[in-house]
Amino acid sequence: MKTNEYEVTEQQIATFKERGYNDDLLPKTGDKRNMGIGNFFTLWMGSIHNIPNYAAVGGFLFLGLSPLNVMIAIFLSAFFVSAFMAINGIVGSKYGIPFAMHLRSAYGNLGAKLPGFLRGCVAAIAWFGLQTYTGSLALLIMIGKIWPGFLEIGGSTKIIGISIPGLISFTIFWVLNVLVGFGGGSILNKFTAILSPLIYVVFGGMAIWAIWGAGGLGPILSYHITATSHANPLLVYFIIFNSVIAVWAAPGTSIADFTQNAKSTKAQAIGQTLGLSVGYLIFAFTSVVILIGGSIHYNIQEWNVLNIIERWDSLPAILISMAVFLLTTISTNATGNIIPAGYQLTALFPKKLNYKSGVIIASIISFLIMPWKLMENADSIFIFLNGIGAVLGPVAGVMIANYFFIHYRHENLDTLYMDLNTGNKEIRYHGINKEAYIATILALVLSLSGQFIPAVKVISDLSWFVGFISAFLIYLGLKKMVSKKEPATVNSGVEMLENGGLKM
Repeated sequence: MKTNEYEVTEQQIATFKERGYNDDLLPKTGDKRNMGIGNFFTLWMGSIHNIPNYAAVGGFLFLGLSPLNVMIAIFLSAFFVSAFMAINGIVGSKYGIPFAMHLRSAYGNLGAKLPGFLRGCVAAIAWFGLQTYTGSLALLIMIGKIWPGFLEIGGSTKIIGISIPGLISFTIFWVLNVLVGFGGGSILNKFTAILSPLIYVVFGGMAIWAIWGAGGLGPILSYHITATSHANPLLVYFIIFNSVIAVWAAPGTSIADFTQNAKSTKAQAIGQTLGLSVGYLIFAFTSVVILIGGSIHYNIQEWNVLNIIERWDSLPAILISMAVFLLTTISTNATGNIIPAGYQLTALFPKKLNYKSGVIIASIISFLIMPWKLMENADSIFIFLNGIGAVLGPVAGVMIANYFFIHYRHENLDTLYMDLNTGNKEIRYHGINKEAYIATILALVLSLSGQFIPAVKVISDLSWFVGFISAFLIYLGLKKMVSKKEPATVNSGVEMLENGGLKM
């Protein structure tokens, strides 16, 4: 591997450790950057084919587009997602730093705590619990097919709001998710490498069954669903774009936790772009075909893919398909939720926690919030997730604007890893980046305005894009105003500074 000009040295690592940073926050040295194009190609495959994503496609079909147009819109969404992931991942792949330090570079060491907490703790832990519960429903079906009596355990008795079989199923699946998250990126690489071929086989097979069950592809593509809205088709396309990228708002914001392990920026950019493009091409086709084909075959309108699978006559087919759904949910939880939560808790309490203890705490909290109770009211869940997405859109906008146009694609690791026990008021990463906070808050208010002002309701349908773009522009505008007043405080360009052999 070609030596990266910005690769840290062991001497620098030792210096950063003396300043109080644990291993999980330190930049990765070259020998620890082991993720190539293939690893990033398979990284997100399992995260696409999950149960909530299939439910979302069911909603897309009611927006007024034809099944073919829904497929095209979902596939095109992949290019927005991959661009976002690759661009925001450059800082991690270039310097080997995790999301917590990437966030510090934009918001300051104190300012990074709130957006970091929202992404790494609130969003990640809550969504981890919800995904685990959703996956446990598939496990419950599997166990029930093998051992029907299991579903009768405890009768109608409920413990903390859930049936005994449901609680057992959730606990088993929760443990499996925690174990994969506990292993971190190294386990995840092996896990996704095994999972990706299974996705092709199983979901391809399900699509073939759906086409057969519907009497061919023609009836599926010509299937008519009465639209619940009558928006302009172009607007509907962007609503789907926004919905898909909102799913990736959290992992895309904290993508540095994965790209810090990249062998090069080229590797992560190509790998993620190809992986998401291929993944969404398959998902766009299979999701629409399976949902509509299953509905035609059983003469119902069924948009819960688990209910379609449960109707099959073949027990082996049910078990295999449910097992793959379980594996994809584990992959989604690891990449998007539990790993970021573990790292972010470490960043919030660097002297008390490491990655593994962070994973344990996050996992316990995800159990204690009783996600099955949240699932009782679907509206409250979507409001919560939309709110988190509205927050993370502006955060991502600030992060990308800051790196490319304020710091001119250069970060000073020696000052980024400042000694927190000494005065650092003159360091640009110290304290709170007020302009970043102002831009984030104003963009958040704007992106949420559609929820409260009927005249601009369309904004709520495009909340991530509105939040990202407005934060991006507001932040650059505020920084330009500050630079005119205090030119000496603003980075004028590339910093040429040597620290222990590292040229920044």
